[in-house]
Amino acid sequence: MPDPMAPPTPPVPLAALLAREDLALRRIAGPSDPSLVIHAAHTSEMADPYPYLLGGELLLTAGVHIPDAAGSDGGATGRANPRPRDYFDDYVSRIVAAGGAALGFGLAPVHDTVPRALIEACDSYGLPLLEVPPQTPFTAVARAVWQLLAQARLAELRRVTEAQQGLAAAAARPDPVPSVLRQLAQRTGGWTALYGPEGTEIASAGRRPEPPVTSSLAELAEVVRPSGPGTPTSATHAIAGTHLAAYTLSTGFALGVATPAREPGDHTIASVATVLLTLLTGEQQSGSGAARTSALVRLLLGGTAAEVAPLLGGGDTWFVVHASPNDRRDRPCPGARGTARPATHSPRPPDLLAATALGTSLGSALIDPAGEVVRVLLPTDREPGPQPGWTLGVSAPVPAQQLALADTQAARAVARARATRTPLLSHQSRPGLAGLVPREEAQAHALALLGPLAAHPALVDTLRTWLSLHGSWDRTAVALAVHRNTVRQRIARCAALLGAELDDPDVRMELWFALREE
Repeated sequence: MPDPMAPPTPPVPLAALLAREDLALRRIAGPSDPSLVIHAAHTSEMADPYPYLLGGELLLTAGVHIPDAAGSDGGATGRANPRPRDYFDDYVSRIVAAGGAALGFGLAPVHDTVPRALIEACDSYGLPLLEVPPQTPFTAVARAVWQLLAQARLAELRRVTEAQQGLAAAAARPDPVPSVLRQLAQRTGGWTALYGPEGTEIASAGRRPEPPVTSSLAELAEVVRPSGPGTPTSATHAIAGTHLAAYTLSTGFALGVATPAREPGDHTIASVATVLLTLLTGEQQSGSGAARTSALVRLLLGGTAAEVAPLLGGGDTWFVVHASPNDRRDRPCPGARGTARPATHSPRPPDLLAATALGTSLGSALIDPAGEVVRVLLPTDREPGPQPGWTLGVSAPVPAQQLALADTQAARAVARARATRTPLLSHQSRPGLAGLVPREEAQAHALALLGPLAAHPALVDTLRTWLSLHGSWDRTAVALAVHRNTVRQRIARCAALLGAELDDPDVRMELWFALREE
């Protein structure tokens, strides 16, 4: 945490003040470290300025407080007329003890030159000493410090604002947790890590530091892990020239940040990331964890879906949502007038953190990353909407005992949505001609008609997708993540096994009805 005595404004490099040509300040003693900073300018003619300093100030004096004997480079000794070296040693040591950052000595009207004993004392105590020329009033120096502080504050606010916007945009991506960590690492110029409730590093971003630093950061994360009253929400440490900071997430996770230095605004930026990561890793519905555990136990012990569904907090009917993460390579080819490019790869599988974030956005913690899609069980009082970075297929609302049917509907809907580049596609359950045929007879007819394909599931799936997309080779290839030539070969094989002319719309219609009952 920042020093509570430090001013809440960002510091100003002393070198920036020395660079002001209008002030004509000159460093004549003390270190010339470019990292030296000041927080304010203060004028005092007290012989002991200690009670009047907070730390970090540039103290300005004209030497009015200096006794005549001490002001010369010789003179009497004793309490009334102290030796120059003793007086200035005491004076400079008190400034350093109070945390003063630098001393500015003004020439004229009291002193024509800076006392040599003061120069020696500043060199001895490592306090930068600046000579202020007669034509530069102290008010001009104070105003320049204020201007530099205002510029630094504005730069800090701009940096924090841009970081907040970047972190918020990262949290909206399909892989929000890794994206937030990457954005935080970029904004702080360091390495970030997320530690799980068991203390294990589960995600990180940025250039990974050496093992001693990563081990120390993991240990610091344990310090802020909730363990009872009095546990700190953040902690800092420094090792091997690296600044470490750890922040607790109310979900039991911890965020660690390792940076080369502690810059103004870093704490604020990390706090924003902490809030976002807490939301992304948290429980989505209060009290739902125990209810889901109970539902799982009942299912394992032989309970039915209808009996278990009330424990999950939903209503009488549910949506099943299949979500497929978008892939940049799935975009239309330039100049193709919206036509999809044949896919020659499989979509990247979603990770658990991305799936959790998707569930948060949809309003359900009932998620299942299953292969190339995420399945979400959603009560029908929560209408699903499009999600950035995802393609969604939504089933018709069904009672709990028909969730398996809804799962099939959602799978078909997401395949069609991917093929047509539609962000969200719902299963259409309105009545049609198929409802005029008894279900048993329709299923028997489908079994007989599609019998030659029974031993070839890939052919059945390809035929169904191809028919649903009106015979489009390219869209079918995209939906199935295969090459267009593979689709042509499979459809030709279907036609041969079925002994049917698939260009005939009547044949297509009959096959489609059969596939819907299959």
